[in-house]
Amino acid sequence: MSGRQGGKAKPLKAPKKEKKDLDDDDLAFKERQRKEAAELKAAQKVAQQKGPMGGGGIKKSGKK
Repeated sequence: MSGRQGGKAKPLKAPKKEKKDLDDDDLAFKERQRKEAAELKAAQKVAQQKGPMGGGGIKKSGKK
């Protein structure tokens, strides 16, 4: 009996990714993405402090 008879087989290792040389356009794009993510995070923080929007939901008439 071999050591790995049953069970899940180990996945093969993926080859290492080559580092790319980034040009000015790539650097500007990444910087813009970082800024947008920071702004979104700040907006989420402000929205959490204010509480739920609307607050009513579906109103029922009370008639049966």
